[in-house]
Amino acid sequence: MANFPDEVLERVFNYMNSHRERNNLSLVCKNWYKVDRFSRKSVFIGNCYSISPERVIERFPMLKSLTLKGKPHLVDSNFVPYDWGGFVYPWIDALVKSEVELEELRLKRMVITDESLQLISSSFVNFESLVLVRCEGFTTIGLAAIAANCRFLKDLDLQESKVDDHRGHWLSFFPDCCTSLVTLKFACLKGSVNLAALERLVARSPNLRSLRLNGNVPLDALKNILMQAPQLVDLGTGSFVHDPNPEALVGLRNIISKCKSITEISGFFNVLPYCLSAIYPICMNLTCLDLCRVVGIPSNSLIKLASRCAKLQRLWIMDWIGDKGLEAVASTCKDLQELRIYASVHIIGNDLDGVSEKGLFAISIGCHKLHSLLYTCRQMTNAVLITVAKNCPNFISFRLCILDPEKPDPTTMQPFDEGFREIVQSCRKLKRLTLSGQLTDQVFLYIGMYCEQLEVLSVAFAGESSDGITYVLNGCQKLRKLDIRDSPFGNSALLMDVERYETMQSLWTSSCNVSIGACKILAKKMPSLNVEIINDNQQPVSIADDEQRVKTMYLYRTLVGKRKDAPEYVMTL
Repeated sequence: MANFPDEVLERVFNYMNSHRERNNLSLVCKNWYKVDRFSRKSVFIGNCYSISPERVIERFPMLKSLTLKGKPHLVDSNFVPYDWGGFVYPWIDALVKSEVELEELRLKRMVITDESLQLISSSFVNFESLVLVRCEGFTTIGLAAIAANCRFLKDLDLQESKVDDHRGHWLSFFPDCCTSLVTLKFACLKGSVNLAALERLVARSPNLRSLRLNGNVPLDALKNILMQAPQLVDLGTGSFVHDPNPEALVGLRNIISKCKSITEISGFFNVLPYCLSAIYPICMNLTCLDLCRVVGIPSNSLIKLASRCAKLQRLWIMDWIGDKGLEAVASTCKDLQELRIYASVHIIGNDLDGVSEKGLFAISIGCHKLHSLLYTCRQMTNAVLITVAKNCPNFISFRLCILDPEKPDPTTMQPFDEGFREIVQSCRKLKRLTLSGQLTDQVFLYIGMYCEQLEVLSVAFAGESSDGITYVLNGCQKLRKLDIRDSPFGNSALLMDVERYETMQSLWTSSCNVSIGACKILAKKMPSLNVEIINDNQQPVSIADDEQRVKTMYLYRTLVGKRKDAPEYVMTL
């Protein structure tokens, strides 16, 4: 195959959708490297500081689609200071100067300014797709530039991003010739919406499939929009409380009943319980239901909704659903594959304490296809974890968050070692694992023994010594990301096998037993790593005392050395 013509090899390479597969193919020989270089149009960078934009552009001159990740994912839990870094402007500037014909840009946890958005809109003639996931630094002025200048725009997706709404009429900047939209998601915006401009835009977008509105789009506007776009597959509803009168609700229900193609639904900002009946006509078609923004609905209303969603595969919801609500889901949604239960501030209805092990037990009995779980609860038991492992052995992602992270099994007062042993021993496809509850070093021995596919591990308030994490590092050869918080991870484990970190993407430690001196030794031995010491109080870091305990350390691979945009409270060794 090495002697095949480049045209044939290029066709073969294009069948490889995984970035890792492409990387592996490019290492076979020089010719394959060259074919990959000139044929790869989509590039994924898991850490924007791991490589320079110039090096990426030189490696892949035909680049058209770029995915970048910035801040560590712990920023979502407020463990990373807001101005730590993750700036995208150097990448945009380099792409423009190199005259790259960029068509798609996907960013996650990055800082993108209006200047960057304006540069994108004026520089890339064929730009089609902008996806900003949990990004910040920009306003609707930048969005207006994208709307006005990107004439072939197909996707504008703002997922959980922080946007300063200086210009509520940014939607009116889409020109009348813009008819190419496939995705428009702005549920995260807080400001007002030019409803007339929105309705006109939807009406002239026959290919629109995904539309997620913010909380300032009322029921009557939603009804008008759905009349113009019965072809929608993914709908974010906007507000359900502006027009709660029966006539408006009946009218909306009649319109929704005609939208047979909708399979994903979200939104419901401040929805009143009886308003949920408006979506009953399409519940039979729903495969994805996101109720994470819903506040103030008792679980009995959710039970009525869930009983109509027999095809549901993904459910994201707050813990106010209660154990009874999960029992209803388990009895109806037999095809459920992904379940996320988030902690809410206000628990209402009959389930005053949210969810517990009873709800997870019901799900494991009724939903054997479950392969992804995020479960936030007040308590758990080993017996339920063992039952879950036996009934749902296909887990790829298992994240358990007990609200009291050091709490033992309330029935036996034992740690959760045996429960998690059954999880990791039975679920051999597990790639992501979050531990919670009282745990000893024994559970890490199990993880090292059985988690051959594990890529991401998050540990908090767990273990008895450094030995626990040592078991993981020795056993989990595919581990890419390791986060350790408030645990006895120390210098001996950190320095035991420093070459191991070259096969990982990152290591994060917070409130562990790691010292300044150990970090210095690590940085000296491994120049290919950036070892960042972060001062949580945002004061300049002092590294004079080698015995001083490090509050937070972030270690990651890099080909370009120390970053130049680190704030004073971040010291890179």
